[in-house]
Parts: sequence; C-alpha cells; structure tokens
Amino acid sequence: MVIKSAFMEKILIYTDGGARNNPGPAGAGAVILADSKKIEIKKFLGSQTNNWAEYEAVALALAEAKKRGFAKREIEVRLDSQLVAEQLSNNYQVKEATLWPQYMKVHNLLVAHFPGAIFKYIPREENKEADRLVNEAIDEAGFPR
Repeated sequence: MVIKSAFMEKILIYTDGGARNNPGPAGAGAVILADSKKIEIKKFLGSQTNNWAEYEAVALALAEAKKRGFAKREIEVRLDSQLVAEQLSNNYQVKEATLWPQYMKVHNLLVAHFPGAIFKYIPREENKEADRLVNEAIDEAGFPR
C-alpha cells in the first residue's frame, strides 16, 4: 500500500494585502503553489488598512487551500508583512483592536485545518506576484493608481 500523503510536496502560499492611502481602497492577493499547480486569488476589500488587508489575504488563501483539499498538508505561507508573519507565528502580540478579529479568523483556520502551517517573512521583491494581484483587484474596482 502506498501512502500518497507521504510523497506530496509542501504547499507554498504567497500572500499580500495593501491599501492606497492607508486606510483606503484595499485589496488582497495570493498565489498558491500546490501539486504542480499555480492558483491565483485576488479580491477588492473596500476601504481598509494595510495590515487588515494583509490578514485578509492570508485568510482568503487558507480558505481556498481548504476548499481545494489541501487541509492537513504541509503549508508554508510567505508574506512581506513582518508584523503579520510574527503575529501569526505567536512571536508578537496583536495589540491593534481592529486586527484581533482578523487574527482570530486566520487562527481558527489554522487550528482546524492547517495546524502545522509556518509563516515566513520575505522581502517585497520576492512577493511580486501577490503584490500584482493586490493592485489588479484595486484597479479593477475603479481605483487606479
């Protein structure tokens, strides 16, 4: 008997969130690399802050990963927000009241479906695809740069 899950590759998720004028028109973008597939997600978020949008991008990506059957797989989330990466790694406290519900949304997805997920802060230059999706979402909603 072959145990397929033992041979499945790690799932990489790149996320980004941004707001123009902070707060302002905001978007979330994510790229999921899994099983030799590339899945792109983008969403306009209305008027929000950058940090709120960063959390929403992670939540959207994890929800999509769950929907596609990637729960309980090895997950690494890469993002260019050091604050959010450290908060989700439980190295920093969430002190901003408006971020607490976002943190809990992601935390609940992690506990229920991705208990071993790790978060890695990466430089912005390594997150260009997710950043592009953020800007597309905001532009397409009628808020060009």
